[in-house]
Amino acid sequence: MPDLIRRIPRPDREAPDHLAPREWLVTNGLGGYASGTVSTRMTRRYHGLLIAALPAPLGRLLMLSHLDERLSLPDGSVAVTTASWKASDPGPDKPATVADLAEFRLEMGLPVWRYELSGLVLEKRLLLLYRQNTVHVSYRLLAGTGPVTLQSRPAVHFRPHELPVNAPLAAPYGLTVVDDRYEVRSGQDLPHLRLRMHGPAISFHVACEMIRHVIYPVEQSRGYEATGDLWSPGYFQTSLETGTSATLVASTEPWEAIDALDPEAAVRAEMGRRRRLQAVAHLPAPQGPTVELLLAADQFVIAPAGRVADTALTRATGDEARTIIAGYHWFTDWGRDTMISLEGLTLLTGRHVEAGYILRTFALYVRDGLIPNMFPEGTREGLYHTADATLWYFHAIDRYLRATDDHETLRVLLPTLLDIVDRHVRGTRFGIGVDPSDGLLRQGAAGYQLTWMDAKVGDWVVTPRRGKAVEINALWYNALRLLEGWVREEQGAEAAAPLGARADQVRTSFNARFWYGAGGYLYDVVDGEQGDDPACRPNQVFAISLAHPVLVQNRWAPVLAVVRERLLTPLGLRTLDPGHPDYKATYHGDLRARDAAYHQGTVWPWLIGPFVEAWLRTHPEDRRGARRLLEAFVAHLDDACVGSISEIFDADPPYTPRGCIAQGWSVAEVLRAFLITADPGASETPAPLQRGRP
Repeated sequence: MPDLIRRIPRPDREAPDHLAPREWLVTNGLGGYASGTVSTRMTRRYHGLLIAALPAPLGRLLMLSHLDERLSLPDGSVAVTTASWKASDPGPDKPATVADLAEFRLEMGLPVWRYELSGLVLEKRLLLLYRQNTVHVSYRLLAGTGPVTLQSRPAVHFRPHELPVNAPLAAPYGLTVVDDRYEVRSGQDLPHLRLRMHGPAISFHVACEMIRHVIYPVEQSRGYEATGDLWSPGYFQTSLETGTSATLVASTEPWEAIDALDPEAAVRAEMGRRRRLQAVAHLPAPQGPTVELLLAADQFVIAPAGRVADTALTRATGDEARTIIAGYHWFTDWGRDTMISLEGLTLLTGRHVEAGYILRTFALYVRDGLIPNMFPEGTREGLYHTADATLWYFHAIDRYLRATDDHETLRVLLPTLLDIVDRHVRGTRFGIGVDPSDGLLRQGAAGYQLTWMDAKVGDWVVTPRRGKAVEINALWYNALRLLEGWVREEQGAEAAAPLGARADQVRTSFNARFWYGAGGYLYDVVDGEQGDDPACRPNQVFAISLAHPVLVQNRWAPVLAVVRERLLTPLGLRTLDPGHPDYKATYHGDLRARDAAYHQGTVWPWLIGPFVEAWLRTHPEDRRGARRLLEAFVAHLDDACVGSISEIFDADPPYTPRGCIAQGWSVAEVLRAFLITADPGASETPAPLQRGRP
């Protein structure tokens, strides 16, 4: 099977004030990553070549920020591959030119840059070793008359990746050298950055330097500190002839681990791993966006390096700790996102064993009938302020059982699931509990945002939705029906009967209370703080899309017609009807302005999955029409984070991508939508995608 390649020929160099350049992302299976712009200009605090995932309380640390790459050519001229900062200036007699970025591409999801200058062709590649905090940056002279002298100067700013760029540099920095091993250390209790370069005629020139006033324009546009400093210990130098290569290795791992794989072996290992991902997924077509999304999905499934106790606890039971990163760069693992994403990221990609690990791991963290909403960066304990994540847990278990028929896991989880329902009936934290008068689930506590529409700025909860929310009760009904079936299977009809009776009550009450006859769709919240809320939002789709739809069937078509007319865009569903007075067309500005728009119109691509599922349930003959709803996502794979899908988009054209550059449930649900709309007799035709060998 040929390797998958996505090419961007001659990408434009972004101007210094360009705030939405193409970006790239590589991850390491631990939550660590490398990321930057295609042009190599740093624009975000999260950009760096090694953001290491380390045990709590360290969390994810930016260890290697940048490489300043300079080429001395045979004709005596000097060129650079990036103009983001200028260290080791060659002097006024040798002004540096910027090499032409002739092509950027992803090969099996890994970034490759090809530069052309003065008849020379230089290629640069980057990979992170799987389950290690190690990055390899490789250079190869493909064409031209050498030799070419390459100088690669590492720059560092050891800091938690979410801290602003003006955070004080860890001080003092120092450099230790033993043979060809170089270690950058700081005066704080932080890991060392270990450096080595492989290649011909390697030397290191000690030339410590402060790089002052580096500007990060995206941070500036978002209202954050945008100017910071970096420190460099010096630079590596090598001489490249045509066909020769050199690789800079940077790592926080012990030298024994760093030495275990030379650069060529590391490439073979990672490419082999990625090809195996393709082999086990059994996708319906050997090419197309589903294969790219398969590789994108791999970025989110991790062994949580930050929580050592998780690993010890799960291994004691014979499992391995696994979880799902909600989005890069700044999200950790969230219970809601994990359960929504589990099918697309693991079950549809052939990673059933890891799906089981995830479900059993989360069962260990159930408290008072709730799974954690999130695990904050650098901490060992989760936060539980969520009304829906636990109900999505039932959904994820159902999808897992359909894919695996793993009844042993069901038997292990069943007591926990029964306790969850009991806690919800009796009432649990944050005002989450059943109203005995109608069986519907209500939620809400002052100062908390408990549904997926969870924006909060200071004490301001933007969309509190306190009361009986439509998707919460669709999920509650679905959970009751699923549990009823599982209990019947394991314990018999008599044991399951009370669950069935409770589900019957919920369905009757739901259809009596949530139908908004004047609009022909569903209330978003009933019995809320201001009564019943008729805002037209996408949450009503779940009353149709879940395994057990709570909405009576004769109302499916009118609800979906309204959602399609008012909320559907080429890249997902708006979160609010444009006719609503609170509608926000764009997501931009400082934190308060952005969060005011986060669920007040902003488009969320993950919602296309439940919409497509609901549409096919209502219009099973319209598979081709449903597939057409996904066409814009193919083009989006060339934008924002190349090869992945953004967290959100503006609500109005041109639907600018915003938020996290790569979001787990966006990838998961778009991949799922592609698969459930696939025509078994046709292959996918994703037009800028090319296939071929490196």
